[in-house]
Amino acid sequence: MSLRVCVGVLLCMAAFVAHAELPMQIEDLITERGKFKFEGGISYANNDRQEILTGRPLSIQIGPASFVSLPFSVMESKGNSDIVVGTLGLRYGLYAKTELCSRISYLYSSHRNIEASNMSYSSDQKLADAWVGVNYKFKEDDDTPALISFVEVALYEKHRISNAYAKSALLGLTAFKAIDPIVLSLTAAYRANFKRRDDHAAYDPGNTLLLNPSIAFAVNDRITLSAGVQWMNAQADTVEGKPQGFRRTSTDLLVGMAYGFSRGHTLSLSLKQNASGRDGADLRANWLYTF
Repeated sequence: MSLRVCVGVLLCMAAFVAHAELPMQIEDLITERGKFKFEGGISYANNDRQEILTGRPLSIQIGPASFVSLPFSVMESKGNSDIVVGTLGLRYGLYAKTELCSRISYLYSSHRNIEASNMSYSSDQKLADAWVGVNYKFKEDDDTPALISFVEVALYEKHRISNAYAKSALLGLTAFKAIDPIVLSLTAAYRANFKRRDDHAAYDPGNTLLLNPSIAFAVNDRITLSAGVQWMNAQADTVEGKPQGFRRTSTDLLVGMAYGFSRGHTLSLSLKQNASGRDGADLRANWLYTF
């Protein structure tokens, strides 16, 4: 059984959405020099709250190590939210082992809250963020696992009131080993957020560490099934030097499927379910096209 789609869907969950032409080869994970790849994705998250939250943002996962944060102030004792994030991305093969990447995300949210006997409804839509970055393959998959690094910088981020420019960075490394028809992978990523101002207040989003071990199985030359665990450690946000809540850790289960339906086109579906609390679930659909 070949690894045509297997490596692609695993790295969708691990470091970035991989190339998925039919047939797909491991050496094609980095975009071929001079070629482009277009990505379009939709992420949906729902969250049900039954306690008082003090400023903890709700994060919607739009990629393997990428999140859009929806900041909240103090929340009512009961509430329910729906969030949809649309993402467009473009990747370009700069060299044989180096590709440039970029993406923008647009967010729509709807919230229902109740406090005592008072009910309230609200919604919001906005351009959430814009990022640019570089993916680089350090080594091939031989006697030891392949290594791919990624570095991204946020050109633009929207907060409650103000905007931030070049105030966040994402650093990560993925190791993967192909044992036909299985691919094993481990991704480690760190998001550093620097101080910025939001509505004249000093705002410092907490930094985040992510670990994601995953496994993918090539069912045939078009369909791959995948599963993994994602562990996160998120520091508390601070406003004017005062922590908004406390440091939080979380564990999520990840399952996914990729379908290479024609040459150059791959559709990936994934579900993230919180296993260590009541943070709800994220659904994500991603389409990758190479041209």
